[in-house]
Parts: sequence; C-alpha cells; structure tokens
Amino acid sequence: MSTATHEETLGFQTEVKQLLKLMIHSLYSNREIFLRELISNGADACDKLRYAALDNDALYEGDSELRIEIEHDAEAGTVTVRDNGIGMSRDEVIQNLGTIARSGTAEFLQQLSGEQQKDAKLIGQFGVGFYSGFIVADEVTVRTRKAGSDQASGVEWRSQGEGEFSVADIEREAHGTEIVLHLKGDAQEFADDFRLRSLVRKYSDHIEVPVRLPKVETAKDDDGNEIEGSEVTTWETVNEATALWARPKGEISDDEYQAFYKHVAHDFSDPLTWSHNKVEGKLEYTSLLYVPGRAPFDLYERDGVRGVKLYVQRVFIMDDAEQFLPLYLRFIKGVVDTKDLSLNVSRELLQQDPQVDKIKSALTKRGLDMLKKLAKDAEAYQTFWNTFGTVLKEGPAEDFANREKIAGLLRFATTHTDSATQDQSLADYVSRMKEGQEKIYYIVADSFKAAKSSPHLEIFRKKGIEVLLLSDRIDEWLMSHLSEFEGKNFVDVAKGELDLGEVENEEEKQAQEETAKAKEALVKRVQEALGEAVQEVKVTHRLTDSPACVVLPEHEMGFQMRRIMEAAGQTLPEVKPILELNPEHPLVARLEGAEGEAFGDLAHILFDQAIIAEGGQLEDPAAYVKRLNTLLTA
Repeated sequence: MSTATHEETLGFQTEVKQLLKLMIHSLYSNREIFLRELISNGADACDKLRYAALDNDALYEGDSELRIEIEHDAEAGTVTVRDNGIGMSRDEVIQNLGTIARSGTAEFLQQLSGEQQKDAKLIGQFGVGFYSGFIVADEVTVRTRKAGSDQASGVEWRSQGEGEFSVADIEREAHGTEIVLHLKGDAQEFADDFRLRSLVRKYSDHIEVPVRLPKVETAKDDDGNEIEGSEVTTWETVNEATALWARPKGEISDDEYQAFYKHVAHDFSDPLTWSHNKVEGKLEYTSLLYVPGRAPFDLYERDGVRGVKLYVQRVFIMDDAEQFLPLYLRFIKGVVDTKDLSLNVSRELLQQDPQVDKIKSALTKRGLDMLKKLAKDAEAYQTFWNTFGTVLKEGPAEDFANREKIAGLLRFATTHTDSATQDQSLADYVSRMKEGQEKIYYIVADSFKAAKSSPHLEIFRKKGIEVLLLSDRIDEWLMSHLSEFEGKNFVDVAKGELDLGEVENEEEKQAQEETAKAKEALVKRVQEALGEAVQEVKVTHRLTDSPACVVLPEHEMGFQMRRIMEAAGQTLPEVKPILELNPEHPLVARLEGAEGEAFGDLAHILFDQAIIAEGGQLEDPAAYVKRLNTLLTA
C-alpha cells in the first residue's frame, strides 16, 4: 500500500454529531451489537456486488467467493471487519460515512432526549449501522475500493467520532471494505477470539455470506504429537452461512427468526410475530414476513423507504421492494425469494410484471392473516394497534378486495368503555348489539372526550345502544370507505335522519310524530329567525339533556374532515346544518313563550351553542356573547 495522497479533513453533518454523541452513551449497555451491524453491512455489500456482477462478471476481479472476515489483535487492541463486496468510491465514502441521507432525520433527532433507556429504543428504530463502531472504538479506520475500479482508486477514511473525519486516496489491491476498530480501554474484551465467535453465532448465524475467523492449526506427527514451528493459519466459517428463509421451518428456532429480523429491519427489538411460507405451483416463491414491535421514525412518510428485500433464486436484487405489499402494510418487513422473475429485474419492470401482482395479492392476504392470528393474543395485538393502527386504517380505501378482513382487524373506543384506548373490535360490538338493532352506530369528533360528551349520544345512552367513538384524524375518511361489516351498515349518528329501527317501539314512534305536529308553529318561527344560517329546523328525539343539536345531511362531509381539508388550503362549498330542538327542554319551552327580539336572540343562542358542542367555529362570536349577556341580565 502506498502513502496516502489527496488527503482532506471534513466535518460531520450536524445530525451525525448528535447521533454519535447520543448513541455512544445510550447504547453503552448493549455495545456488543456493533459486530452485528458491521457484519450486516458487509453482507449487504456482498449482495450488491453479486447483483451488479450479473451484468458484468469482471467486477469480481477473479475473486467471486464472497465473504466477511474478522480479525483481532489483542496487543494492538484492534478488531478488523472486512468484506470483498461492492466497495465504495471517494464520493460514496464521504456521502455514506459523513452524512445520514435519510428523510426525516432531523425530526427523528428531535425526539432524542438524552435519557438513555428511551433514546436506546429510538436509535433502535433508526438503525445505527456503521456508526455503531464508535460504541466500542475511540478511532475507526475504513479502507475501501469500488469493485471494477483501478487499484489507485482506494480510499482511506479516519475519524475519532467527534467533529470531523479525514479522507485520503490510497492504493488498494482488494475491492470491498475493511473497517479497523481501535478499541477503547474498557472494550478490550472484544479483541478475543472466543468472544467474537460467540457474537457471530449469537447475532449473525443466519447471514448467507460466510463469516470467517482465523484459526491456527499445528501439524502433528504419526504419534499425534504437535510439531513445533508447524503452525498454519486457516480461515474457519463460523456462521451457518445459508439463506435462513430457504431452510425448513422446523429447523429454525425462534431465536434465529428474531436475529434475522434484526438483520433485515436494522432494529434492536424483537418482532411481534412472523410468517414463513413456501409456495409451489403456478407461482414459486418463499416469503418470510415480520410485524415489528416498534414503529420506524418515518412510518407516516408515505413516500419514505419501505418494502421487503427481494431475492431471485437466492440472488439479492434490491432492498425495499415496495411493489410486493400495499402501502397500508408498509410497516411489514422481511424477504421474498422467487423463481418467477428475471435476475435483471428493475423497479420499473416490477411495476409492469403480472407475476408481481399475483405475489403481492398473496402476500397481502398472508400479512392480514398474520395480524388475525396475532389478534388472538389481546396484549400483543394491542401493542401492534397502538403502534400501527392508524396506518392500518388506510386499508379500506386502498384495498377493496380485503376490506372485510381489514375491518375485522380494526379497533375502536366505544361508549361501553371508560378508557380512550382503542381496544374493541367490530366483532365485539356486533356481539353486544341490542335486540332489534340492525346498524353499527359511530360518531366522529376531534377528541375522545368531545366524542363521548356529544349531545348526539343522549338517546343512545338512554336506550343502552353502544356507539363507536372515533377521534383520529383519519377516522372520517376511513368510515367513508367502510360501508358495512358482517351485513350491518355503519351510521354516523350526527348525520341524516335518526332511525333506531326496532329498538324503538310503535308507541314511541307515534309519540314522536305527534310531538313534531304539535311543535310545527315553533319550528316555523325558529326557521324564520335563523333564516339562511340553517337548512332546516325540526324537533328531535335524539336529545334527553341538551336543548338543541346540529345535524349534517347524510352524505355531507363532517365537521372534522372539513376542518382538516380547510387547514390544508382546500376551498369547500358551504354546507348549512339542520337544527334539531329538544321539545322537552326548559330552554325550548322558554323559547316557545318568547316574543320579538328576545325570541330571535334565544333562537340564535341555541343554534350557536349547538355549533360549539360539535367543535365548530362561530361566524360571529361577539354577537353570540352579546346575546348571551342580554339573556343572563334579563
């Protein structure tokens, strides 16, 4: 190796400085994961070279036996991890080792607090990769060369993990990457052969690329005695070195499945569940899918990185192949290995291949079945729902074919529970329906409290009818694409005519008709007083405690969705609500006896209060306050 040339010192990206500082302190108690991360990166580099060499075999440079080698030097206090994978150019070194080129990085770092236990979990969601080396090393040296480039194109990168790093050009005979960790004083335990071997078996046994460590062997004579001075160093493969997903399920332990998940997902925590499946016939593929226990920090970036690792006949093709799962299952991680695609497939070709659509359909059902099975464990499923429930709610709009399956996986808060926790299934709701009840009732509001205290629920409480309480921003949009479940139609209790079906008897219905007829004059007067502010005024049987409520036409957008759309800059046509009066309430009785200006003021007050109760905004709050003050001082 010649002397380094063209050396320059550069500063880390601000986010890298923050990540390094927090990671080194927060992950101190689990520092052994550095080896897993570096081996995983080396395996990815080997996969990428194997794929690139499909079109250009010369990239192997006569060395097609892909591998990862680990050496240690106890005297020097170093551990070296090297691969003969794709390698990096100078620009790639600066980009990959000096910055974090992932969307949402700044938002992620804002969540870090300096509290070790909490931050360790967050960093686990992010995936520490190369930077994990600084957990055990006070200096890291990287030597690399891009496969197919000349030997003078080698690059050496050095840093002590603080504010800056240096990059220099070197000559390097071998392609691939070598990482030398100069161990900290309290991390010398890792410069031990037994320790390294045990860590490889613990974390990286599933890696398909052979992970090798040197082994010193001494020749023996015919009597079995060692021959002095005959020591020979050979390389011994420590890991299983076979594609885990290609092995029979019965031969794979839970620990191996969990270790493989951590490799493909770059996650610290165990998955909630997984599904390993081999399909033969018209389609031939193997899938290994996981449901994570934690959400990645960029979960809600619909354009973010997502998808499974794609292999064709065990040859790595691409990371994050998003074409094999729908967007609402973007949290699922794993591997798909198929014989039905070309080795030269690209992202563009995947979008046009009918085989991909068939595999996607099958994997979608597999993913939903996996969640259905998980739902049998209420505690584990609640963990899943609290983490990914909002994303799963995107499903009914995106996947008509599986809408009923998705509906069965949804969870809600209801009037039959005191907590805002969304833990009730639609099947639970249906099993508790009142005799004669044919519909599933729900209400949408900005918060659980607002939903639970809505005037629209008064008649339902009186009748003992359960109502779903929806308060997530996505809920109204969800329900616009979810028309029924098990033959029971969904009804928004704040829209259209209220029909409780056979829950109400004929006497009650007749009494309502008689009351409506008796109050026709009052309704007409209120309609004239409010004028264009309302579409219609009528008496209601929805209310037992409140004097009035506003109702929207059945097919109109609700108040919550209107506010979201308007906040996003959408201009929406004006919708006039229907005002419904409770004829049994003292304020309505007082209204009926009022005359002149007092009647108009009280009519407007009742209407404005009904708008406020729905979380709406008044067009003229000052006028409302003035009328209310007049009423209070009368």
